Amino acid sequence: MQSYGLFPAALIATGTLWVAAPAQAQDASWGCQVLLCAASQNPSWHGVSYCVPPMTKLIAAMAKPGFSWPICHEAKAGTPGREIYEQCPEGTKVGYSERGHDGNRSEPDRCVKMVNVCRHRFTNGFTGNSRDDQITYRNTGGGRDGDSCTQQVSSARPRRADPWYFDIPNEHGQKQRFWFNLNY
Repeated sequence: MQSYGLFPAALIATGTLWVAAPAQAQDASWGCQVLLCAASQNPSWHGVSYCVPPMTKLIAAMAKPGFSWPICHEAKAGTPGREIYEQCPEGTKVGYSERGHDGNRSEPDRCVKMVNVCRHRFTNGFTGNSRDDQITYRNTGGGRDGDSCTQQVSSARPRRADPWYFDIPNEHGQKQRFWFNLNY
């Protein structure tokens, strides 16, 4: 089976393996096979028949004690990273669920922002000032008993479809990120 150019950046990064025309993808080490398959974008590794066996082997190996990620030393990519959540939308920041199952803070699975919930400037004891149509609200009750105009609003942080990534150096040494998943 030939490499077909399905993985151009990875092929460049691992050029020592594929510079010679007779070299074939199945001749690569398991770590390089995994890297090449993970870097496949269109189609993903799921749609490349060559990639299914090494990736299935990887998934099975990860479930065993003492698993060590197979490395493609020629590519200088190391082990993959993992980010299970997308970035929060603009105007929000990363937040945490109240408590994790073990009593500690859980993972950063929320997007939060502070919003002014006072809908009208003449609500319950409003005092404030106005300057060039910009109104500054402040709570006259000192913020006790939930009578503040500012509340924290949070929403679930979106999960990534492809939470794993390799940063593979290109021919100029600049790293390019390739996202993938290990769902089968």
